[in-house]
Amino acid sequence: MKQSAISSQRSARLGVDGELEERRQLVEEALDRALPPESAWPETIHRAVRYSLFAGGKRIRPLLVLAAGEAVGGSRDEVMPLACAVEMIHTYSLVHDDLPAMDDDDLRRGKPTSHKVFGEGIAILVGDALLTRAFEVMTTAPVDGDAPPVARRLAATAILAEAAGTAGLIGGQVMDLESEGRPVDADVLEKMHRAKTGALLAACVRGGAVLGGGGDEDRARLDRYASAVGLAFQVVDDVLDETGAAHELGKTAGKDARAGKATYVSVHGLEASRQMARRLLDEALSAVAPLGARGHLLEGLARLIVERRA
Repeated sequence: MKQSAISSQRSARLGVDGELEERRQLVEEALDRALPPESAWPETIHRAVRYSLFAGGKRIRPLLVLAAGEAVGGSRDEVMPLACAVEMIHTYSLVHDDLPAMDDDDLRRGKPTSHKVFGEGIAILVGDALLTRAFEVMTTAPVDGDAPPVARRLAATAILAEAAGTAGLIGGQVMDLESEGRPVDADVLEKMHRAKTGALLAACVRGGAVLGGGGDEDRARLDRYASAVGLAFQVVDDVLDETGAAHELGKTAGKDARAGKATYVSVHGLEASRQMARRLLDEALSAVAPLGARGHLLEGLARLIVERRA
C-alpha cells in the first residue's frame, strides 16, 4: 500500500477514535447522573455500585447504542437512556460472574473485584441494584424534547430485557457453567456465546436503531452487523484469554483454560479462532457498508472489537 494511502487511513482512524472518545465522555457523564450519589442512603450500596460501574472499561456497549442510533438518524439524547442501561446490565453481569459461586475471580478491569472489596453479600446486591436501575432508567427518562415516542421506548426495553434474560445472557451463563470440564461441539459453543455475550451486544445495536427511528432496511442491515460483532467479541475474548497478560487484560489471564471452560480456542484452535474473528469483522463491515458515512462509527467499533488487545 502506498504511504499516502496509509497516512489517509491513519488520519481517518484518528478521527473516528476522537469521535468515539467524545461520546465515551458523554456516556460517563450520563451514567454519573443516572445513579444516586455515594452519600445517598444506604451509603454502602451506592458506594459499591459506583466502584464497579466506574472501575474503567472501554464502554463498547453504550458506544454501539449511540452509533446505531445516530446511523439511522436519531439523536444522542434519544438513545442515551439505553446506552446507560446496557452498561449497567453489563456491569451487573461482571460483578456476579466474578463471585466465588461463579467464576471466582479476584481482578476485574485491573482492580480488586466487588466481592473482594465489599464482601459477597454486598456484591450480589450491587448486581441486583444495577439490573433494576437499568430498567428504571429506560422507563423514567424524560418523554419531551428529543425523547422518542413511548412505543419505541417500550420496544427497545423489550429487546434489552430479552437479551438479559434466560434466552440471552442468563441462559448463556447457565450453559457456560454446565459445560465446564465437558466436551462441547462447535454448534453448542456458538449457541452459548451468542447468548452469553452476543445477545447483549446485539441488543445495543438493535435497540439503538429502534430508539433512533430506523426504517426496515437500515434495521435489517444493523441486525446483520449486530449478529457478527456480538459473536466476534467473544471469539476475540477467548483468544485474548489464551494469549494476553493480566496487566493488559485487567483480569486474570488463562483462567478459562484452567477451569476447563469451552472456548473458541479450545474447540477450534488459536489460529482458526483468529481467522474466524476476521471473517466476522468482514461480515459486520459488509452489512453496514450501504450506510456510507452514516455507518462510520459502527465500522470503527467493529474494528475496535476485533483488533483490541484487552
